[in-house]
Amino acid sequence: MKAVITGDIINSRKVASALWMGDLKDILKDYGNEPKDWEIYRGDSFQLIINPVDALEIALLIKAAIKQHKTLDVRLAIGVGTVDYTANKVTESNGTAFVNSGESFEGLKKQTLGIQTPWSGFNETFRIIFQLVVLFADNWTTTSAEIIKKALENPGINQKELALALNRKSQSSISASLNRAGYEELKNVIEYYKQEIKKQW
Repeated sequence: MKAVITGDIINSRKVASALWMGDLKDILKDYGNEPKDWEIYRGDSFQLIINPVDALEIALLIKAAIKQHKTLDVRLAIGVGTVDYTANKVTESNGTAFVNSGESFEGLKKQTLGIQTPWSGFNETFRIIFQLVVLFADNWTTTSAEIIKKALENPGINQKELALALNRKSQSSISASLNRAGYEELKNVIEYYKQEIKKQW
């Protein structure tokens, strides 16, 4: 089983790609090699193949990285399934993971995060959970997004260390930002997602 994240940047024409492209690539590079495991195409669309257990956490990390830039957001669709053919470019590989990711992406409309797997009960549960996740995530400010990104990248550090890593003066401002951004709730959703997806195979 593999997961494929298909995404595209919302409002990409309003912000020079030089400003956000590096942030996106830095995350994608951590999870594989270009273009076999990930690829950016059509200027503002991308695809990444990863372990299904990590898919939600990586999707939220990408969202935080992009939302550091004012006016930008990202649509993300996770597809879980098989990979029947692995090409040199991820966009030319295929299998149910790719089909599910593509179908989930097509169905997003106003929603910015979706998932499609072979398990209908799982899909229904997380469709509802993701609607709640984006209530937080779609409204992250640039500051919240920066703090969430650093927190997701460094799960072991405390708020004082987080404040230092971000060159912020006070731990209390970090704490307030994490609360506003729903960080604890997001962490709980990520853990629940990991636990539930491991039960599926």
